[in-house]
Amino acid sequence: MSNPDRRIAFLQEMGLGPVWSQRAAVLQALESEAATVSEVAAPLEDSVAAATPLRVVEPSASAWGDDDVATSPVALPVAVPATPTALVQPASSIGSMNWDQLKTVVSNCTECGLCKGRTQTVFGVGDQKAKWLFVGEGPGRNEDFQGEPFVGPAGKLLDNMFVAMGLKRGENTYIANIVKCRPTDENKRDRAPVATESDACMPYLQRQIELLNPTVIVALGKTAALSLLKLDPATPVARLRGSVHRYADIPVVVTYHPAYLLRTPKDKSKAWADLCLAMQTYADKG
Repeated sequence: MSNPDRRIAFLQEMGLGPVWSQRAAVLQALESEAATVSEVAAPLEDSVAAATPLRVVEPSASAWGDDDVATSPVALPVAVPATPTALVQPASSIGSMNWDQLKTVVSNCTECGLCKGRTQTVFGVGDQKAKWLFVGEGPGRNEDFQGEPFVGPAGKLLDNMFVAMGLKRGENTYIANIVKCRPTDENKRDRAPVATESDACMPYLQRQIELLNPTVIVALGKTAALSLLKLDPATPVARLRGSVHRYADIPVVVTYHPAYLLRTPKDKSKAWADLCLAMQTYADKG
């Protein structure tokens, strides 16, 4: 079976059928990067539809494999309010580090209180020459234990999203978080990082972005989006979706965090629309 046929079969298994093909120009652009997009399966926002003429179909609630929710429970973040702060710029020493130097510094970081409760830092994972960068908020229990971002049910969902996009973990993709240590509340449950924690860790992510120089950044969830775009903490994700934002002149597309999609499967169609916008943006840049 050819790669397009395999991708079509995969999306049909997720309930994202029937399959519609994108315009030939977009397909040709994506093929040049080995990231062919075979179909579109969700309604786009009006602003997205205006820029990206795609035919869409609503996916079923079982799309992207949320059957794992019942069999593989995972601690979910508990939001902690943050206050607006200026984005911290990397120190000159961090700004000149290579990948190995940066990872070593991160593994020994004590810039904020999160270091006191970590099992290990979670630096990031993937292709260090990737043109796709996916950014989440911070490690959870599973990530803190394994030292890799997005593992467990949320990680499996993200991997399925990659496949639907014609991508694969570790191949032309890099995954990172706003903070490198697990944030927890007083009951040792996962929570979102507060502004001081995000600011302390941001120079590391900034250097990762500089080293990667990605074509597109996908912000997974509110914390990632607001930290990258330096926006007011009260800004809802819904207001950021459907538009292409900028981080240091790199296009940023905002979508929902996979953990949220596991809890709210009805919004998977919206997330697919966001990924279609990201793929169109990538093709236009290519």
